[in-house]
Amino acid sequence: MPAALHVLAIDQGTTSTRSIVFDAKGAPVATAQREFTQHYPRDGWVEHDPEDIWRDVVATVKHAVEKAGLGASDLAAIGITNQRETVVVWDRATGEPIHRAIVWQDRRTAKTCAALREAGHEPLVRARTGLLLDPYFSGTKLAWILDEVDGARERAIRGELAFGTIDSFLLWRLTGGRVHATDVTNAGRTLLYDIHAQQWDRELCDLLRVPMAMLPEVHDSSHVFGATTPDLFGAEITVAGIAGDQQAALFGQACFAPGTVKSTYGTGCFILLNTGEEAVASENGLLTTPAYRIDGRMTYALEGSIFAAGAAIKWLRDGIGIITHASQTNDMATRIDGNHGVYMVPAFVGLGAPHWDPEARGTITGLTFDTEPAHLARAALEAVAYQTLDLIEAMVADGGSTPSAVCIDGGMAANEWLCQFLADILQLPVERPEHLETTALGAAFLAGLAVGIWPDFEAIAATRSHSRRYLPAMDAEVREGLLEGWRRALKAALRHD
Repeated sequence: MPAALHVLAIDQGTTSTRSIVFDAKGAPVATAQREFTQHYPRDGWVEHDPEDIWRDVVATVKHAVEKAGLGASDLAAIGITNQRETVVVWDRATGEPIHRAIVWQDRRTAKTCAALREAGHEPLVRARTGLLLDPYFSGTKLAWILDEVDGARERAIRGELAFGTIDSFLLWRLTGGRVHATDVTNAGRTLLYDIHAQQWDRELCDLLRVPMAMLPEVHDSSHVFGATTPDLFGAEITVAGIAGDQQAALFGQACFAPGTVKSTYGTGCFILLNTGEEAVASENGLLTTPAYRIDGRMTYALEGSIFAAGAAIKWLRDGIGIITHASQTNDMATRIDGNHGVYMVPAFVGLGAPHWDPEARGTITGLTFDTEPAHLARAALEAVAYQTLDLIEAMVADGGSTPSAVCIDGGMAANEWLCQFLADILQLPVERPEHLETTALGAAFLAGLAVGIWPDFEAIAATRSHSRRYLPAMDAEVREGLLEGWRRALKAALRHD
């Protein structure tokens, strides 16, 4: 075991950046967090300024280390976890981005994806990547930047530009431009990576018109990628783990056995079912995706993606101003005796799994003069549970067994009312860990595994504990009535129905 016994995780999310220092028991020692600006240039477009993200990463790392009473030399490693599918293109010579980052939520390439589907390309894409042709993924976003920024495509062909998801951009900056790399979980979300052959696919790159010269190297999720430049934090720190946020949460929940399930409730909601070494092809609108690769051995997952979970609560706060803090929704939902027939389908940027309708838009149904803000808050929370059930049912339909329990995490998991409602709607035990930020913890575990803080999976699993277990308690007839109302509301939101 190395002399330094702390690991720092950079958790670069959709709306904020966190840096968390963990000790060798997997407990958080210090946290620093900053929210950053969201840019919405047009309807359905979402962008971030990569320089905002970079400044916040440096600032939060320094602050977290200082709060922990440590120095850079006291850290055994850094792990990075990131919002997936978000695209950055930068100049290899200067490190400067040539366009704002196009965020995973962005829908500007919906018509491109539709044209590719109509041309019959989706079976090839699905067979090799486990994904669908949807603007959610990175490839068509990258092609858009190359088409729209003057001279970008020619520069990319000449090898002057680099592409990366956020993890890759941060790794480049942290290492002073010495390392252009990513891990399998992020590469597997680009539409350009064959998850079976485990390499960039030339045919897919040609299909999406992406020059292979701009792609990063792909490594295991637990791997010594490089080291930070000494000038950043006062000493070099090894970067030894990278995983997309949802795969990091799976790892942080110690869902190492096939059949285990985690559900993360952040900006969106993402459910991953560990399928072991088998890449299960979904027939029910789910994604087949790398869960992690350790020592060259790939573990796969089935994933269901809900685009708006915490984002709907944020809209209640920032969009229509009926709350000032997300925690208020717990009390609002608790003090009313039912939903009074009010349902929200939070399709603000379309619907993800299992519907994959990029043109769907958010709806609220069942409004009457008796409707009050509490009903809207409850409807937003209920929608999270209904969508979770839709994904669990799709996983079972794809051949997975009904899980014995669902491990939850993310900021929304702090909501007691939501946790119980999830258990009632899913008809399954819901287990919440002592520390909710398991996404960052997963990145720390991956980095610590690479440098010997934790010798193996068993040592990682030994650190995990659940603070609360919620059991189903809802009357079956009440539950079915609620689900019938949800299905009607969902049908109203879907473009094709």
